[in-house]
Amino acid sequence: QVQLVESGGGLVQAGGSLRLSCAASGRTFSIYVMGWFRQAPGKEREFVAAAGWSGGSTYYADSVKGRFTISRDNAKNTVWLQMNSLKPEDTAVYYCAADRRTWIPTSQYDYNYWGQGTQVTVSS
Repeated sequence: QVQLVESGGGLVQAGGSLRLSCAASGRTFSIYVMGWFRQAPGKEREFVAAAGWSGGSTYYADSVKGRFTISRDNAKNTVWLQMNSLKPEDTAVYYCAADRRTWIPTSQYDYNYWGQGTQVTVSS
């Protein structure tokens, strides 16, 4: 079992940056795949980025590739999402997710542990 708590959301102008954090409880954090998803009003939750247990393998949605970076520190039980060059279409509630997988899922249905979400609003 793992519990996740996100932080770092807020209001930023287009072109700005934010860094989201996800703190995880539990002593087995290092074996969990970690992912970030987002959900805009009226839209389905969508994949943003994910990192394997070591952080060496990462995947990104095409819409954020080159602008967002996922990283993790297993000693700190924390995963981050650095978001640069933000656009108004990045506005959403961002969720941290985790699961024990031998591959890195990009589907929300493959993650069983979720944080409460943090709001990111990008103004134009």
